[in-house]
Amino acid sequence: MSTPPNAAHAVRLRIELDNRPGSLGRIATAIGEAGGNITSLHVVEVAGGRMVRDVTVFASDEAHAHRIGQAVAALDRVEVREATDLTFELHQRGKIEVRSKSPLATRDDLSMAYTPGVARVCLAVADDPARAHELTIKANSVAVVTDGTAVLGLGRIGPLAALPVMEGKAMLFKEFAGIDAFPICLDVSSTDELVEAVRRVSPVFGGINLEDIAAPRCFEVEERLKAELDIPVFHDDQHGTAVVVLAALRNALRVVDRKLEDLNVVIAGAGAAGVAIARILMEAGTGHIVGVDRQGAIHSGRQGLDPSKQWLADNTNHDGRSGSLADMLRGADVFVGVSGPGLIGSEELRSMRADPIVFALANPDPEIAPEAAEGIAAVVATGRSDYPNQINNVLCFPGIFRGALDARATDITEGMKLAAAEAIAAVVDDEQLSPTYIVPSVFDKRVALAVADAVADAARADGVVRG
Repeated sequence: MSTPPNAAHAVRLRIELDNRPGSLGRIATAIGEAGGNITSLHVVEVAGGRMVRDVTVFASDEAHAHRIGQAVAALDRVEVREATDLTFELHQRGKIEVRSKSPLATRDDLSMAYTPGVARVCLAVADDPARAHELTIKANSVAVVTDGTAVLGLGRIGPLAALPVMEGKAMLFKEFAGIDAFPICLDVSSTDELVEAVRRVSPVFGGINLEDIAAPRCFEVEERLKAELDIPVFHDDQHGTAVVVLAALRNALRVVDRKLEDLNVVIAGAGAAGVAIARILMEAGTGHIVGVDRQGAIHSGRQGLDPSKQWLADNTNHDGRSGSLADMLRGADVFVGVSGPGLIGSEELRSMRADPIVFALANPDPEIAPEAAEGIAAVVATGRSDYPNQINNVLCFPGIFRGALDARATDITEGMKLAAAEAIAAVVDDEQLSPTYIVPSVFDKRVALAVADAVADAARADGVVRG
């Protein structure tokens, strides 16, 4: 499936052309014939019968953007002075910064913010460490931690190359929940080093968001940090995805009028996200779950499973079914894909129960194209923003940490995750609900607030808050 032109590959062409009727039309035609989508036009200068315009164009990928530029440059009396990749421009000198909350304009300001006044605050924290959650940035800060071993779909690209992603995550925390998040990209070679590094920087932060750490290391890292630290630790690739999947599934069930406890769910992909999805669906009371990897169904009789897949074998597929993904899909109600592109086709969907629910979440190309599921599936969701029903973790993690920080939580429990999923689902009311609208927009300001309130209440109910 080819990717349509999109903002991730936006390019600004600075073009010199004749200042006369028809000149701009020729450029627009060339861009359109090359498959580009013009999104804005601006006049830069006009002089001597010539003009310079900035033309912003969406392309499908870098090669496509280059072809569009070549198509324009090939026109008579047209010069492409400059082609700017707008994504790279946005990243110039980083995407986040630190700003002071209070003015520092006088000697009195300096005396209170720094020496000598700050010494009294230091002593107050020394006497009662819990006051750090009141008197320092710890009250509103999250570390976004990675070792660069599983970055997006790029794989093991290392901590330095992971930095733009972690900066982006920090932006999302600030924009959607008002949380000050900092990228912590660690150059480590072992699980022990990673855990130790996070433990040593943890005094600064009110929470730890683990990100883009390869399985199975990610499971051990999270478990050990949760045991060692007295602040919330949350691996978003696992639990963020799982929470939003559960929220979307709850609303999809409202569309097809089915119940969680009656479902037969097949999960393709047994990495961090797949295992976490299985866990939360079980916690929510889902009837029957089968996990499938490249070797087929995961069951208790399979040998050589890593610890995370062994957990799936021990806790799901209670009928001990074996076989391929296609075998497992026969008669199933729900398909959840967190695997790779083009994994299934229309034939497999037709073998499922009538009006199946399909969550094809591989990015950028899903396990099945929504077009191929049209007329077969009752509800389709993907991980992409250019289709309805995007399963996006940003619906989840800002509100979860906002609620945890507000409640002064020491942990993020299963109850808090379930509460977050319920809150996300509840934002979509009966009038809005439809097969193409089962999760709210990521820009819906109500989402983070609703999740934060629900998570804070669940933290108090679960007894994981400081006095």
